[in-house]
Amino acid sequence: MIEKGTVYFFTGLAGAGKTTLGGLFYRRLRERKPNVFLADGDQVRSIFGRSGYSTEARKDAARRGFRLWRELAEQGIDVVVCSIAMYDEIRAWNRENIENYKEIYIKVTRETLYRRDQKGLYSSGRKEVVGVDLPFDEPRNADVIVENDGAESPELIVSRLEKQFELDRNL
Repeated sequence: MIEKGTVYFFTGLAGAGKTTLGGLFYRRLRERKPNVFLADGDQVRSIFGRSGYSTEARKDAARRGFRLWRELAEQGIDVVVCSIAMYDEIRAWNRENIENYKEIYIKVTRETLYRRDQKGLYSSGRKEVVGVDLPFDEPRNADVIVENDGAESPELIVSRLEKQFELDRNL
């Protein structure tokens, strides 16, 4: 029988550090086991395409992604997902339907988001920005909350995550 994989979901607003922390976590996890897949929000949009920016279109895109990540985990592949997935109902579905699901909420202050602003989302005056003019259901049941305002290096944060999840799953 194949040991099931785990879906590690790094969530937070744009600029919080999901891709940086999730990418480093992925690289370290991959050193331990070969069956690991990285799914970053931008990459996922290029795979599935964008069906629009409406609430329902965003939920549908998240549902498609997490159904696929669940299937990969069922086949023994660990999946590291870095995405906003801004709705409680999506994260609740994940908890109910993905056996080995770990949610890591990357939390930052608004000041940090505006200072980082790598994609120009916060300074451009753009509309439909999650956390600005679109709601973000802040995760309430995350397995781990990471305060990522720059006090710790990404390497230190990921080392702490590795230790925490080793307790759960002997990686």
